[in-house]
Amino acid sequence: MHDRTTVEKSLPLDLKYDQYDFPITSLEPKTGHLGHTTLEQDVKIYQLRTMLEQEGYTKRLDTLTLLRFLRARKFDAEASKAMFIKCEEWRKNFGTDDLPHTFNYQEKPEVFKYYPQYYHNTDRDGRPVYIEKLGKIDLNAMYNITTGERMLQNLVTEYEKLVDARFPACSRKAGNLQETCCTIMDLKGVGVTSIPSVYSYVRQTSEILQNYYPERLGKLYLVNAPWGFSSVFSVVKSFLDPVTVNKIYVLGSNYQKELLAQIIPENLPVEFGGTCRCEGGCELSDIGPWQELEWAKPEVKENVFHHKYPDSENDEEG
Repeated sequence: MHDRTTVEKSLPLDLKYDQYDFPITSLEPKTGHLGHTTLEQDVKIYQLRTMLEQEGYTKRLDTLTLLRFLRARKFDAEASKAMFIKCEEWRKNFGTDDLPHTFNYQEKPEVFKYYPQYYHNTDRDGRPVYIEKLGKIDLNAMYNITTGERMLQNLVTEYEKLVDARFPACSRKAGNLQETCCTIMDLKGVGVTSIPSVYSYVRQTSEILQNYYPERLGKLYLVNAPWGFSSVFSVVKSFLDPVTVNKIYVLGSNYQKELLAQIIPENLPVEFGGTCRCEGGCELSDIGPWQELEWAKPEVKENVFHHKYPDSENDEEG
């Protein structure tokens, strides 16, 4: 007889909210993820959804979303509820739902000269790859082109596109759930003395991602880390969750071998040791499964009302 507190099993979907048209189980069985929850975690999902419905919430109550908030708060339903409500209040005040449809970052090519940040294909696990070149940040120059508010609006717009377009397309192509990113932050050109000038902005963006888009980081590679960066990073770690810290790899200038172990050469820009040379430049290409009709717009949507999960005894050992 199976012990339901430890054995992976299928979690019944809530057909009112769980209308997915992409794979929703991860390749690796991980506790607290869809298809690999315990009976106690199932109860927490039901409890959290019920409490939020009683508060009048009707959006973003699908199982994948609730599981992310629950994992972020160690499956404490009350703490997860508080986090979810705070997130919804922020979304309303920031106008998050409307941004992907109304925001036009027309100054993007000029801003990218001083702060390149872009999505570029996928890693070996199927995750979207996100790249930032922090060493080129010149906030004064950028503020002559745009505003801090518009920069944050662009950040949020791209994250909404990540959730609604990039993750689903990557999941379809990989054949399993993709809900985290592989991030590369290039610190080349960042000196210890220049870090404080961008620290406030980077912290602001980090807090948005951690508080309002929980459980989205798969791996983070900090490459070309300058001398003395470790001491500065210890400060950054103070406002990051320990689970997040364990996903971060601080590398010096000899990082190419480790990056290529995670990302195939064809998907990695030449400047980082790969072989990709996108026409017009990788920074503005936005290349990836989300641009491929086969994955961005699947021919047949999965009928979630008849979706079947493998029984626990048939699950692969992980």
